[in-house]
Amino acid sequence: MSEQTAPRRIAMWSGPRNISTALLRSWESRPDTFVCDEPLYAHYLQHTGLPHPDRDEVIATHETDWSKVVEWLTGEVPQGKQIFYQKHMAHHLLPHIEREWLDQLTHAFLVRDPEDMLTSLIQFTPHPTLSDTGLPQQWELFDRVAQRTGETPPVIDAQDVLEDPPQVLRKLCNALEVPFLDSMLEWEPGPRRTDGVWGKHWYASLYDSTGFRPFRVKDDKVPGRLEELLDEARTIYIRLRRYSLRAR
Repeated sequence: MSEQTAPRRIAMWSGPRNISTALLRSWESRPDTFVCDEPLYAHYLQHTGLPHPDRDEVIATHETDWSKVVEWLTGEVPQGKQIFYQKHMAHHLLPHIEREWLDQLTHAFLVRDPEDMLTSLIQFTPHPTLSDTGLPQQWELFDRVAQRTGETPPVIDAQDVLEDPPQVLRKLCNALEVPFLDSMLEWEPGPRRTDGVWGKHWYASLYDSTGFRPFRVKDDKVPGRLEELLDEARTIYIRLRRYSLRAR
C-alpha cells in the first residue's frame, strides 16, 4: 500500500444499537485520525420532533443546520489529522438533505443481524419502523456509491468484527486504503470529548470497555407484533451482508 498523502474523510454508515461507538473508539485510538459522533443527530431531532432522551440539550449543544454540518464534514480535517472518521446513523440522513456532498467522502457500512438489533432497539423505541432501523437508507447509500464509483464499497458485519477484530479491521483498512494500526484494538475506558451529549444515555456499557467485547449469542426474540418488520429488515440486511468483507 502506497503512503497516503491526501486527507481521507471516511463516513461509516450504521443503524442503531450496533457496535458503531466501539468502532468510533477504535478509530479514535489512531494518532492520525480525528473522529466525530453522529453529526446530523441534532438536525434529525429538530426536524422530526422525536422525544429522544435530552432532546433539548442535544439541539442546544450541537449544530442543527444540516448545511453547516456538511460544510464542516467536507472541509479541512480538524487538528491537521490525515483521516476524518465520521460515525453516522443512516436514518439521520433525512430525505430533504441534499446528497451531492456525499461524493466528497469515502463510504463504508456497518450492519448487524436485525433480530439482535431490534431486540435492543425496542428497549428505547418500543414501536420502531423500517426507517428507524437505518437499513433502507444504508441500501440507498450503498447503491449510490456503487453506481457512482463502479466499485463495491466496504461492508462489515458487527458479529464478524467481534469474532475477529484484527482480521476484519485489517480488511476494512485495506479497503479504505489506509494502514491498519494495532492501536485500533484497544482504548482507555470512560467518556470522550468527541462523544455527543447523548452518550450518558446510550454509551454506559462502552464507558466500561477497553476493547471489542467477544460476540455473544442473544437469547432475546423479536416479539410477534414485529415479525413483518423483522422480515423486511432481514431482506435488506441479507442484501448488504452479501457484500461484507468477511463474506467475500
